[in-house]
Amino acid sequence: MIGELYERALDEQALGERGAASVHIEDMTGARRPLPVTDWLRLRPGDEGLLSRSEGPVLDVGSGPGRLTVALTERGVLAVGIDNAPTAVAMTVAAGGPALVGDVFEQIPGAGLWRTILLADGNIGIGGDPSTLLRRLVLLLAPGGRILAEVNAPGSVSRRERVRLRSGPTVGPWFPWAQVAADDLPPSGLVVSEHWEEATRCFVALTP
Repeated sequence: MIGELYERALDEQALGERGAASVHIEDMTGARRPLPVTDWLRLRPGDEGLLSRSEGPVLDVGSGPGRLTVALTERGVLAVGIDNAPTAVAMTVAAGGPALVGDVFEQIPGAGLWRTILLADGNIGIGGDPSTLLRRLVLLLAPGGRILAEVNAPGSVSRRERVRLRSGPTVGPWFPWAQVAADDLPPSGLVVSEHWEEATRCFVALTP
């Protein structure tokens, strides 16, 4: 979905090159914000709350280069990442974490068996329709399982948008995304069983 610029940014950051810093997320108004690739390559403040609450088996949706999948694996927790970028999945596997190239809306191994599903780094916005995404993930959860999602701060604006990646004159395809505030979760049939904040990041645990 995100495309070649995302994979190139991952490669450049992994190699310590400067080029990835020039990749931005651009919305349809022309506003841009940096693609936070460095946040995805290694554990960062706020991750511990997700890791300590994850009961295996864990499905890490939109796992990117796999920092959470790898960290859970190192703790002895069964975890699998899924991402539609082959470069990201290859980086996860190289670091010691199981991962699959795939789309969460397509067939997923172990449907109905996942005790925890992670939506870190704002991945509740995947596909641009959080309600549809959450209802899809419910079908993958084991009985008693839960979804741990990173959301925006309470009081912020929830919105659906179309964005693309840009690096100078090079642009990628438009794709749908969503921003979700902690106090404005979409209808999905899920209940907020826990809310916490850590290192200026906000999270919710959702249960059917």
